Amino acid sequence: MRILIVEDDEKTAAYLTRGLSESGYIVDRAPDGDTGLTMALEGIYDAMILDRMLPGMDGLDIVRRLRDDQLELPILMISALATTSHRIEGLRAGCDDYLVKPYAFSEVLARLEALSRRAGRHRNTTMLRVGDLELDLRRRSAARAGRPIALHHREFLLLQTLMLHAGQVVTRSMLLEAGWNYDFEPRGNIIEMHIHRLRRKLDNGFDTQLIQTVPGAGYMIASAGTRTP
Repeated sequence: MRILIVEDDEKTAAYLTRGLSESGYIVDRAPDGDTGLTMALEGIYDAMILDRMLPGMDGLDIVRRLRDDQLELPILMISALATTSHRIEGLRAGCDDYLVKPYAFSEVLARLEALSRRAGRHRNTTMLRVGDLELDLRRRSAARAGRPIALHHREFLLLQTLMLHAGQVVTRSMLLEAGWNYDFEPRGNIIEMHIHRLRRKLDNGFDTQLIQTVPGAGYMIASAGTRTP
């Protein structure tokens, strides 16, 4: 799951980024409202944590712009403005949840998990299936023909992206966006290495290879697969 944090306070941003990264999320951060809006509009995030008072564009204006553009991004607004009218204003602007500072990180995590569950039910994508391969997004588990497959965190994220685009070419850039931070500088053949490991885990004991290489374009996962030599 990829989270965008829009927060101008360095200490707060570092606190949230560290906690979410340790909890298995991919985290990007924008230091001001204008940058946050630009990043959110890319459409690559599963949820956003948004400070209300920001340099540049205000948090409420960001929410209104995203909703005007029909972007159904789950948004958790965090603010020191704690009155009932402030919370109502945030929710009416289009936020999915409103958390008042100071807060415990465990509450941030719990609220994000709740937003994820609601979004998953809305999209009906808590379970992905391609042929005999299943990926449970809620339990973060995988199985092929009923046989459990142990995946590392990034392997899970890459496989999720491939399965969400089953039958379509997924480019190397799309896989980088799915598995690494926004400012990550890829070195060497990091995508190829992870795809190789994924193939070994998915295809072990089976006659067909699910992840196919599309020369010059990227990778694709298909239900029929290709027969292994």
